[in-house]
Amino acid sequence: MESANDLIATARAESGLDDFGGDGFREGLEILVAALNREARLNALGEHALRDRILMHLKQRLQVEDWYRRHPEIAEGEIRQPLFGVSLPRTGSSALSFLLSSDPAVRYLRVWESSRPCPPPATVAGPDPRRGTAANALDAASGSGSHTPSGIDGAMECQDLMALDFKSQIFQAFAIVPSYSQWLIDADLTETYLYEKRVLRLLQWGEPARPWRLKAPSHVLWLDALDRVFPDARFVMTHRDPTDVLLSVATVYADIIERFTDTVDYHYIGELNVTQWSEGMKRVIAFREKGNDARFHDIHFRAMHKDPVGEVRGLYAWLGEDVSPVFAERMASWWRENDARERAEKPDPAKFGLDFATVRTDFAEYLSRMEKWAPFSEAA
Repeated sequence: MESANDLIATARAESGLDDFGGDGFREGLEILVAALNREARLNALGEHALRDRILMHLKQRLQVEDWYRRHPEIAEGEIRQPLFGVSLPRTGSSALSFLLSSDPAVRYLRVWESSRPCPPPATVAGPDPRRGTAANALDAASGSGSHTPSGIDGAMECQDLMALDFKSQIFQAFAIVPSYSQWLIDADLTETYLYEKRVLRLLQWGEPARPWRLKAPSHVLWLDALDRVFPDARFVMTHRDPTDVLLSVATVYADIIERFTDTVDYHYIGELNVTQWSEGMKRVIAFREKGNDARFHDIHFRAMHKDPVGEVRGLYAWLGEDVSPVFAERMASWWRENDARERAEKPDPAKFGLDFATVRTDFAEYLSRMEKWAPFSEAA
């Protein structure tokens, strides 16, 4: 793959635009491209797909700035009290996002607009051509939708918006890039979240004001930065045994990465996820315990499976909002059609070098908090 500077030049030439709205994204892009070239051992499909993805994010950023240039009033839009889903991955957070997106009174990030926010949806006449189509070669090839709830208007994580600043876990789910992952975990994402807020304003422009429902498990690593940008945000946190989480997320990573390289280090995938998510839980504990605990509502994975609509009703009571009859029926209908995930046979944890006794030790502090935050009894 060519250099970061060459990719920037290509994006400018192909889009006919020049302004990226600042240079803060360049550090992440440069580190990512270097890691892809030196560490990822991409096959031909991987080389093509990752390059296409990077160019897509660069060109979308150019288009975001072009819309702001032509319509500076977009910046006047407000993002009030967004609700962010934060958690370990594979804890039912995607299912919760889909349930919440059933509420006609809210705004959420739709799968087809997350990686291609331009043009703003309200400016498109008739059916939006982005709906139901792969955004780029990587999405077409990855098959990642088979691991999470899906649908033409499904709810998407914030990862694509964060990728516009090239600080996003999405890239490490597509390729083994240790230097990028190590840099990312300690990076300051304040500018990343400022840009996400900029894009959210663009997406809601021309639409009736509705509260945002957003989600990405990786937010747990950068809650301080998220809080600086969204100081009135509230959080819903889903919980599950970390041993189930890590085996599941490692399997997802492996299934995607296998498509883009002929040499997969499965033990590295296991180690990466233990390191990042144990650190994430330490950071979320610290954030909650410095005066932010009341901003969190907690839901146990098993409680969600036992009574999904009831758990959302509890969340809405905490938010001080009502669950309308239409919302309740849409949730029940979605759950009936989608409550069949993750029942395939699980791989041997040794494939990823995972020792569950060690994992429980690494997550001991979180496990003790989980019992307090989200108590659950099968008999309840």
